[in-house]
Amino acid sequence: MKENPVILVTGAAGFLGSATVRGLCAAFPQAHVIGLDVKPQAPWQGEVTAEYRVIDVREGVVLRALACAVRADVVVHLASIVTPPPGMDRATMRKIDVDGTRNVLEACVAAGVRQLVVTTSGAAYGYHADNPAWLDEQDPLRGNPEFAYSDHKRQVEALLAEYRHTAPHLEQLVLRPGTVLGRGVQNPITALFDKPFVLGVAGSDSPFVFILDEDVVAIIVQGIARQSAGVYNLAGDGAVTLRDVARELGKPYLPVPAWLLRALLGVLHPLGLSQYGPEQVRFLQYRPVLSNRRLKEVFGYRPARSSLEVFRHFLATRSAP
Repeated sequence: MKENPVILVTGAAGFLGSATVRGLCAAFPQAHVIGLDVKPQAPWQGEVTAEYRVIDVREGVVLRALACAVRADVVVHLASIVTPPPGMDRATMRKIDVDGTRNVLEACVAAGVRQLVVTTSGAAYGYHADNPAWLDEQDPLRGNPEFAYSDHKRQVEALLAEYRHTAPHLEQLVLRPGTVLGRGVQNPITALFDKPFVLGVAGSDSPFVFILDEDVVAIIVQGIARQSAGVYNLAGDGAVTLRDVARELGKPYLPVPAWLLRALLGVLHPLGLSQYGPEQVRFLQYRPVLSNRRLKEVFGYRPARSSLEVFRHFLATRSAP
């Protein structure tokens, strides 16, 4: 790696982005780390030496001009919509997730960036009844059109694959995390844990794979230090079923037949009594379960905690003062 690299981080004011900026500054003290996000301020400002700039990834011209002006060596692209704010429509989400990624790719090529690190998601594999028990990186990406996040991550992966052919000089490290947990994280999956009971789909184990935010940051740091390329699933060993989740939370587990759950959500969602529509049953019924074999054997990183240990750590930090 270059002695004094310039590293741009998109989504730098978010949960994972903030952790990544802190991790990069600690690992590469001579680097010029520049965090980019749409928020007026980032949580780490004044805490680390990184620079912060308010830039929207939808502003392709601005992004390209910055990457060229600072002569960026590495770009870490984390900007994404996981939980859309109230009122955000799907077209806007796509402009951020898909078109924003296209803008990042174009900026990298224009500026001669050496390495692009991108987090997509295990959701890109899709929620399908015929998914293998454990998904490897060579399995097809079939993100469901009915789930914006899953569908957009599939489209992002298609863009990345296209640029691996048209811009082979840009080394890509593509990371597909399972559910990322850590102190203070809030997303649609952690919302499932806050109910008075854990709702499941009868006949489905609904297994989740978890990875700690600290592991994700360590993988990004290692990938940059070693100038790694390739595609890797990110998950702790093993999986955690919703019945396991209920046991760890000390809450009752309520498995409901899929047809009944779809019918209930079909009534409640139009009335505004549930944020979830009937299509969300598939989200629980056919979980994409990620194998971390290549992460350990090829990339050379073993997550510090198993999926169950990550979940327990998350619960412990959430209840800590």
